[in-house]
Amino acid sequence: MQSDETLDSARVSAVYRRTMSSGRARLAEVLGGQVEVESSGAWITASDGRRYLNAGGYGVFITGARHPTVVCEVERQLHSHPIGSRIFLEPAAARAAELLTSVTPPGLERIHFSGSGTEAVEAALKLARLNGRRRLVSMVGGYHGKTLGALSVTAKSTFQEPFRPLLPDVSHVPYGDVPALRAVLAEHPGEFCVIVEPVQGEGGVVIPPAGYLSAVRAACSEYGALLVVDEIQTGLGRLGRWWGADAEEVRPDILLSGKALGGAVMPVAATIATSEVFSVLDRDPVLHTSTFSAAPLAMAAVCGAITAIRDEGLVDRAAELGSLITPELTRITGAHLAHHPHEVRGAGLLIGVEFVDPALAADLFIALVGQDVVANLSLNSDNVVRFTPPAVMSDSDVEFFIERFDRAARQVAERNPEYEVLTHA
Repeated sequence: MQSDETLDSARVSAVYRRTMSSGRARLAEVLGGQVEVESSGAWITASDGRRYLNAGGYGVFITGARHPTVVCEVERQLHSHPIGSRIFLEPAAARAAELLTSVTPPGLERIHFSGSGTEAVEAALKLARLNGRRRLVSMVGGYHGKTLGALSVTAKSTFQEPFRPLLPDVSHVPYGDVPALRAVLAEHPGEFCVIVEPVQGEGGVVIPPAGYLSAVRAACSEYGALLVVDEIQTGLGRLGRWWGADAEEVRPDILLSGKALGGAVMPVAATIATSEVFSVLDRDPVLHTSTFSAAPLAMAAVCGAITAIRDEGLVDRAAELGSLITPELTRITGAHLAHHPHEVRGAGLLIGVEFVDPALAADLFIALVGQDVVANLSLNSDNVVRFTPPAVMSDSDVEFFIERFDRAARQVAERNPEYEVLTHA
């Protein structure tokens, strides 16, 4: 493909169909066939020059796109030592580990870096096995990735069925239901690993009852279960706190980070454990490895991301923006979509709009793209439109987002005026 041809949306779509995913090409055509070619801060630019506010990105963009602190760190590393030999020690990795553990809950001080969130989950499951916990419990609606082990605890049959048999001895209990969890753990004390999200992202921004996470911690402690808190989407300020677990002062045995960890410049994730849990890997340094684990270029991105989040107060900014945006979306949907059963809920800058009818969620998602706003549908809940905007949004960006959401909600209401009559006929 010639460089000038990369801007031709028809050719890009044809190459996707021929060499990658025809399904992705079809979805892109439904949304208008845009080809994104540039990004900066809260904005994406398409090949035709049209700009979109990026309120999607699956939680990656807490620092926005191409944050100068992250780019500076990565550029410096690129021009000195981008990929390590995996034989010698590497200072960028040491610096990244030191910075990351400076913002994790106390006691979580051992790290395995990887390239994606699902790899971080795999490392956690292997650590659990090495610590004698061969049985797994995850929550209905939970999402933890799609590699084979991670898929076993991603509790959605649509993703699981084509790949069975998955890992054995996996149980799924309702999210927010502590008695159900305790009942499962009581069956085999000392044998379970529990994996849970502080807020279910792909599940549709499902917020548990107050005290839930601390009750899960207590149950795990009582029955000798290992607790893994998956903060791949919720961590690093997304919920208006460094970690969702901080809200109830919960210290898991293993904490998972990803998405925003690479500062929206490099893909990187981390499995962060207590010394006691991680020590089983100290016995053999090649027992669990990956060629690109802790690659210097990725580690530079981690350093830039944590520095930017810390120095620019993006955790507090996420809390501030969330407290402004969520009530506004509630007001707007109440004004335009009152006859369409729905709920708006959010924690920090993880916000969801749920409809009873999945078709309305799809309609709103498409209407938003038409209004130059990028959102996400939720992989485990097709009736929820999800927003994960960056904490670097300016006041004018926020005004644009709210105005365009209002326009999109009006369009959905105009296109679906008979919904209440039809569903109650």
